[in-house]
Amino acid sequence: MVTTSAGILLYRLTPVPEVLIAHMGGPFWERKDAGAWSIPKGEYDPDEEMALDAALREFREELGIDAPDGPFAELGTFPYSSGKRVTVFVADGAELSLDELAFGEFEMEWPPRSGHTRTFPEVDRVEWMTTDAARERLIVGQRPALDALAEHLARV
Repeated sequence: MVTTSAGILLYRLTPVPEVLIAHMGGPFWERKDAGAWSIPKGEYDPDEEMALDAALREFREELGIDAPDGPFAELGTFPYSSGKRVTVFVADGAELSLDELAFGEFEMEWPPRSGHTRTFPEVDRVEWMTTDAARERLIVGQRPALDALAEHLARV
């Protein structure tokens, strides 16, 4: 079965487009920058939940704040080389305050095979950055969403 995820890519025009992306948390990502950032997103079951509902839920779970009210537009569904598929929604986030961030957490055995469980943040920081900077930092499978955002902004 294909893993499906949904996420929200917020943008603001300052005057060039900037996007809000998150650096992935946990020990694997802590010393990485290029290819270690993500659109706030998470998995969902399309038989039980609509993609936008999942994207809104995951935004809140990962960042601890609600996404803006929208309106939201669907940028598309983008496949990863692993077969995973992520549906990305976009909205203007210029008015979003990042003052109350409270990152969600996950547990894993760390160090590996140690028998010790540790808790890590799902993401450890978020930043507004230009789409050019985001292109270098996003994981490869999400980079096409930046092209779709440029097309979207050209239409609005």
